Amino acid sequence: MGRAPDVTRTLVLVLVLGLACASAAPAWAAGDADPGPDLFGPAGVAPAGKDMAAPDFTLPALDGGTVRLSDLSGRVVVLNFWATWCGPCVKEMPTLEHLETQLGDKGLSVLAVSLDMGDPKRVETFVKGYGWRLAVLLDPLAQVGDQYAIRVMPTTYVIGPDGNILGRSFGALEWDTPAAVALMESLLPADAPSPN
Repeated sequence: MGRAPDVTRTLVLVLVLGLACASAAPAWAAGDADPGPDLFGPAGVAPAGKDMAAPDFTLPALDGGTVRLSDLSGRVVVLNFWATWCGPCVKEMPTLEHLETQLGDKGLSVLAVSLDMGDPKRVETFVKGYGWRLAVLLDPLAQVGDQYAIRVMPTTYVIGPDGNILGRSFGALEWDTPAAVALMESLLPADAPSPN
């Protein structure tokens, strides 16, 4: 008899989580127009609902400049949140770099936002040690991380040319697989501006 409240509590939790997931389903699941073939699932990216504007931000870049998200309007942006101490983040970084190498000239930009606290020189040394050439941005106070509700690393957002969030992934992915590349190619605009 002592177990009944635990079972009831578990059932209530399952019901609440089920409702939360249903409410987070893409807008087209409710009867809107179908976005076309499902390329998100095979790529490991969860599609977002429609009209979810990506919060704009400006962050310092590891190379000394600054990057403003809205300056990349017209391009697909893969916005990755990572840290040097996150093993899965480090593992997926070469695949993000390879994705940008393949599609950068066609309208895709990868932004790797480091949430490492402390001296940015540590991040710089780390990135140089791996030879990465990605645009690494610094968010040591996690202000942008908070805007994007980062609770798990790596977390990656896919932002469309119109500035809306198209999808999100939690955990490390291989971003240069045929499925991931096919998804990104399907999102690229015909007339993307070149990166600054």
